Amino acid sequence: MTLRCFLLSLMLTCTPTALARPAQAPIPVADFVRHPTYSTVKISPDGTYLAMTVDRGDQDVLTVLRTADLSLVRVNQLPDGKSVGQFEWAAPDRLVFNAIRKIGSYTQPFATGEWFAVNADGTMPRTLVAYGTRDATQRGKAVGNAVFSLLDTLPDDDRNVVMQVNTPRSSEGAGTEVVLLDVYSGRRQSLARAPRENCTIALDAAHRPRFANCGTSKAEDGGFETRSLLFRLDDGRKWALVNDSRDSGRHLEVIGGDGGDDAYARASDGKAPAAFGRVDGSGKHFSELFRDEVADVSSLVRSADERTVIAVATEAGVPRVEIIEPAHPDADVYLEMSRAFPGQNIAFTSATRDGSRIVVGVSGARNPGELYLYDRASGQARFLMRNVDWIDRSRLAQVRPFSFTASDGTRLHGYLTVPGDGTGKRLPMVVNPHGGPIGPRDRWSYDWSTQLLASRGYLVLQVNFRGSGGYGQAFQDAGHGAWGTRIQDDINDAARWAVAQGFADPDRICIFGGSFGGYSALMAPIRSPGLYKCAIGYVGVYDMALMYEKGDVEDSSGGLRFLRHTIGSGRASLDAISPARQADRIGIPVLLAAGARDFRAAPEHTEAMRDALVKAGNPPDQTIIQSGEMHGFYDPAHREALYTKILSFLQRNIGGNVDVGDPAQVR
Repeated sequence: MTLRCFLLSLMLTCTPTALARPAQAPIPVADFVRHPTYSTVKISPDGTYLAMTVDRGDQDVLTVLRTADLSLVRVNQLPDGKSVGQFEWAAPDRLVFNAIRKIGSYTQPFATGEWFAVNADGTMPRTLVAYGTRDATQRGKAVGNAVFSLLDTLPDDDRNVVMQVNTPRSSEGAGTEVVLLDVYSGRRQSLARAPRENCTIALDAAHRPRFANCGTSKAEDGGFETRSLLFRLDDGRKWALVNDSRDSGRHLEVIGGDGGDDAYARASDGKAPAAFGRVDGSGKHFSELFRDEVADVSSLVRSADERTVIAVATEAGVPRVEIIEPAHPDADVYLEMSRAFPGQNIAFTSATRDGSRIVVGVSGARNPGELYLYDRASGQARFLMRNVDWIDRSRLAQVRPFSFTASDGTRLHGYLTVPGDGTGKRLPMVVNPHGGPIGPRDRWSYDWSTQLLASRGYLVLQVNFRGSGGYGQAFQDAGHGAWGTRIQDDINDAARWAVAQGFADPDRICIFGGSFGGYSALMAPIRSPGLYKCAIGYVGVYDMALMYEKGDVEDSSGGLRFLRHTIGSGRASLDAISPARQADRIGIPVLLAAGARDFRAAPEHTEAMRDALVKAGNPPDQTIIQSGEMHGFYDPAHREALYTKILSFLQRNIGGNVDVGDPAQVR
């Protein structure tokens, strides 16, 4: 059996590729909405095995292959519908991994808290961390409400790993402890406890707890602020405060040891993009290695042994990589792979312990991902596998970065996904605002949703409006208090820019977004009447007062502070930025969709928006409350039905020359 058919067999299907379809037929909706075959691939410390998470529909399983010939060694499947989430090699033949549940495409999978270990061949399976009632032999593995996360696999120790343990203490936060965990017995040994609530621990080059990055959103007056505190643990096991952003005016975050006496860190004045550099052993002195005037460092490229950061990447538009350790031998490997795959994102995803072999990920806006195994001795890269291989890359749309000046003088960045050969003008356009709005952003990477829309002839515009992450703290903070005002102006300014450039037809523009993007899909037309011909709100929030009653944000004191700071609390001000309270001002066709089990944007928001539109005399074209779904539809069948209806809705309102299928035929 070929590797491709083996992987597809795990998903209970092995169908012909897109290349076997008629050349002129559009790529089927079903092909876009399918989940990627694999999520993460990591090579064992000695290079014998490759471990990977493979999608089987409702579950992700942990699969082990033999590196030499990619033959199957073992498939590890958890009971009760749980999926394998994070995993690492703890030893040359032993894996540790946690359990997750898939809950929606706009929310990260929910970790159950359980951790397990198993040998590569499936022998010696062990539960390391568990919840609920256990028998006498397993009672020590039950941990109540503590949450474990993996910090370090200890390359010189094949029996233990270092875990961080967060235990909720109050509505304000959680306590943090670092423990040594035996991956065979599950026994734990405490290494350190954080000096206060809401901390993460950074290890030094010797893999010992050394720094605590702590934070709070509670100001002295009880209001909202972004405050960071950095503590250092001395050899006497006492914590000392080395930086408080409230006093110093600088946020300092330690990332981890640099292989020597210093540690890597980020430093920010709370306004401009953060600098990347080193702090000395005391944690007090920061030396800058890199800073970009426009964008934050979005990712780090580490050496094969993970001790040295050899390059940093920023993403104002297309990712830009800056080599900061040009003398390191792995910098040459990275540059060699970059030359072999120009215009692609290159990532070292894992390596053998001696660094002789490196798994290299290659991806891009038109490339969902490929994996290669680089052999240092030969200097050759061997192809391993291709993700989403049922879609022909050559048929995917170009994604172009752009920047422009908004109506208030702020410089904004975004992306255009351009259908066809990329030369079209005055195209029907879908404006696609992202979620958040504080922190998330759009990136130059494969996006099946925008590619699906482009495959049907639509230009897709995504703009990183103020509030988006990646452009400095001041830009992100500018989104607070601007949900229904300046953020919507940024989105609408971007649409007008595309028209002015001749890319979009001003008479054929719709807006479609999910989560906060769903909110914007209904609020932006209120802000700029006549700009859009239709709107699609997906798992959105539409009544701001309801944010204080439904959903998970208001569950904690920090969440309530965030809401008060970001959207306000007075009823009049909340109504002024609530689409459901201004439905009579929308006046264009609307399609609404929500997950019946959505805990983030409760379906009551969608129901309120529907009822308000009905009362205003503009009932939605369709209102979909999908059973079993949460914050973003996960089931491919539900996705296919939704997007077929969306495409039909767009075709009726702004035209289209491609057959989008009959929604009635999709179950």
